[in-house]
Amino acid sequence: NIASGTSEQTKVVVDAGALPIFCRLLMSVNDDVREQAVWALGNIAGDSPTYRNQVLQEQAMVPLLQQLSENSKLSMLRNAAWALSNFIRGKPQPNFDLVRPALPTLAQLIYSPDDDVLTDACWALSVGRV
Repeated sequence: NIASGTSEQTKVVVDAGALPIFCRLLMSVNDDVREQAVWALGNIAGDSPTYRNQVLQEQAMVPLLQQLSENSKLSMLRNAAWALSNFIRGKPQPNFDLVRPALPTLAQLIYSPDDDVLTDACWALSVGRV
């Protein structure tokens, strides 16, 4: 994935203007493209609170949450739950208004039969103010 390198490499990706492009790709009709965009945004958000905030300010939360539907492939559910936890974690904590839309989805994910999805949902709830 293009955004899975070092912090310096992530900076190059962000500085090149990739965030809005990845956010648009979350709405692609192609499942694989959406999954790669989820992975990239999760990597960027997980790099630092500054990048996490930039991802949230690009309005990535709602399109990310749309990937967490019961019709999604298990790999997408796992990647999107992991990305969601990265959207929420970190100090200082993100603006609550930007993570509030995740509450109903997290309330559903804690009942997931998949251990990876469940772990990331619980992690998001434990580290965030949600």
